[in-house]
Amino acid sequence: MKKWTCLVVVLLVLLTISCQKQRELDEGNAVYYWRTDFRLDSTERAFLRQYHINKVYCRYFDVVMDTVQGQGPKPNATITFSDTLPEGIEMIPTVYITEDCMHQPHQELAEKIVKRILQMNETNGIRNVREIQIDCDYTSRSMKTYYQFLSSVGTVLSESTQDSLRTVPTELSTTIRLHQLSMPAPPVDYGVLMIYNTGDPRKWTERNPILDIRDVSPFLKRLNDYPLPLAAAYPVYSWLRIINGIHVEHTVEADEILKVKQAVEEKREGLKRSIITYHLDKENIDRYKPETYEEIYHH
Repeated sequence: MKKWTCLVVVLLVLLTISCQKQRELDEGNAVYYWRTDFRLDSTERAFLRQYHINKVYCRYFDVVMDTVQGQGPKPNATITFSDTLPEGIEMIPTVYITEDCMHQPHQELAEKIVKRILQMNETNGIRNVREIQIDCDYTSRSMKTYYQFLSSVGTVLSESTQDSLRTVPTELSTTIRLHQLSMPAPPVDYGVLMIYNTGDPRKWTERNPILDIRDVSPFLKRLNDYPLPLAAAYPVYSWLRIINGIHVEHTVEADEILKVKQAVEEKREGLKRSIITYHLDKENIDRYKPETYEEIYHH
């Protein structure tokens, strides 16, 4: 009897993993917004309309370690809202957490973050928020603590939904970097695969550190079997750095973005469904031709 019971449990687990992997996200185009003041100019508003953007992943604040007073994680670089989103576009509050915050558990951190997001929504009149996203470049050292933290965030959201009359997000997502594809999937509803910052900035003369197909390819073998629904995020930004006293600007050629996109979608076709660009800014919009954005968003 025990043998059959174990067999049934194993089959149920495999079925759950299979169903989770096969579930793909709804179709939709999105952008990240990564500035400290939410303000849209006419070019950015036109971009949202032209490419049928229906979600904006907006960085609300960072969470960093307090190295001065030693009081643990604290919020930093909180956004201000000088503008609102056009009707029909969903705001997704996004919080970036530095990896060292996850080297050990911090009691009540999940509750504090959720409470801060809800307060910011209420203060700024941001309604109908259905999801929040947590962004963290977790490693094997911090993975266990980070996953426990994500579970706590999910619990806080669930309890807040039951106890509050105001609109509370019910969905939780996280970012997934390419190197994290080799780890177990985090306890969230879906992940955003960050297909940028793929190289070593110190080797900028050899390869573009923002995106290079040679840096992406080794990770693609794990993509189709990764047991979590995924969206895909591609870079449209540049890096301006001073290296040995020389101003160096890294930009990604349009052909390279599209080459990587094709390779990714060949391994996992469902990644055509939910496309995000990082990040919304007039300079980034002007960097590429409209045809490039058409190919990124509309295959």
